[in-house]
Amino acid sequence: MADIVIVGAGVGGMPMAYEMKALARAEDRVIVVSDKDYFHFVPSNPWVAVDWRQREDIVLPIDKPLSKKGIELVVGRVTRVLPEANQLELADGRTLGYDHLIIATGPRLAFDEIEGLGPQGYTQSICHVDHAESARDKWMEFTANPGPIVVGAVQGASCFGPAYEFAFIMDKDLRNRKIRDRVPITFVTPEPYIGHLGLDGVGDSKSMLESELRQHHIDWICNAKVERIEDGVMHVIECDDQGQEKKRHELPFHYSMMLPAFTGIDAVRNVEGLVNPRGFILIDEHQCNPTHRNIWGIGVAVAIAPKKPTPVPTGVPKTGFMIESMVTATAHNIRARLDGKEAAAEATWNAVCLADMGDTGIAFVAMPQIPPRNVNWMKKGKWVHLAKVGFEKYFMRKISHGNCDPIYEKMVLKSLGIEKLKS
Repeated sequence: MADIVIVGAGVGGMPMAYEMKALARAEDRVIVVSDKDYFHFVPSNPWVAVDWRQREDIVLPIDKPLSKKGIELVVGRVTRVLPEANQLELADGRTLGYDHLIIATGPRLAFDEIEGLGPQGYTQSICHVDHAESARDKWMEFTANPGPIVVGAVQGASCFGPAYEFAFIMDKDLRNRKIRDRVPITFVTPEPYIGHLGLDGVGDSKSMLESELRQHHIDWICNAKVERIEDGVMHVIECDDQGQEKKRHELPFHYSMMLPAFTGIDAVRNVEGLVNPRGFILIDEHQCNPTHRNIWGIGVAVAIAPKKPTPVPTGVPKTGFMIESMVTATAHNIRARLDGKEAAAEATWNAVCLADMGDTGIAFVAMPQIPPRNVNWMKKGKWVHLAKVGFEKYFMRKISHGNCDPIYEKMVLKSLGIEKLKS
């Protein structure tokens, strides 16, 4: 009998629990530890922030779906991982042992790295449904008294797609309200060029996204380093190709949403051999930590080094298909270990993304995610918006019914005319 503990109940953790339970032996326990008793579908947060979705549309309790599958739920915040003892410490003083530990927590949001950043400062966030609800309340106030918007991501950020999405979604909502003409929008990003996306571009992303920003009358500043944020003013340093200061900007705003940099969670930050300097889980090609061989990492929590440095630091995104692939590989590798065999499964680190733009959207496929690639493809169309809406509904149903089948290959990739992804 083995206790397999999954920390995190998000887009990676919940599918991990279902797939692990399906592959585990009858006598094994699968346990999910989460600081929340609910799942929320993070990709829909931009819609919540402009009141196109309500919380109840993208949030569901997880106790019943997990228990139906025979998966135990422990609600509590993990404060320390103790690999030497094979234990977790929880904030309420409890300890929990494990034979295998899967870290699927997502990131810590590093708002504290920039003065004035985040919901406790002067900018909004769409990283969590709680943040998105707060952003919606501010948005409703803003639309009654419109003015300049600053939107984008700060230095060290790694997930740029939602920043572009939210810029276009805000543009669409303002047009619907007939007040777009009263709102100058500036997109601020550490990317060396528009459409870099932390991936050195995908297909025609540079020219396509530049064209879209122009058509939507959205200005931009690249190689941007946010120095500090005051009430209504963002201080931005624009850098040259060597990362040296080129120009300073003082950008006024009535509303701002800036994605933060990510780090690993506090519970793992000081565990020797487990994490990199930013706190992300170090893994080998089988999703296993090289030092602590019964600890595994999936999703945004894992360390992926960028292919090449950028003048202003940017991270590498972990997209949904990549996370699904990590889940499947990890589940098979743990089962192999339980059977006394060597881990052999490897995730296919390909990027598949549907980026909504309000009433249209852009889809891209990068195989593999880091160049050079076998497939480097990007397309725009109204079908992308519809596909993302359908994907949201499908994923919520998947979580509520305990479906462990990977969905990208079966649904999204088929709609793109791609039958199967291979590295």
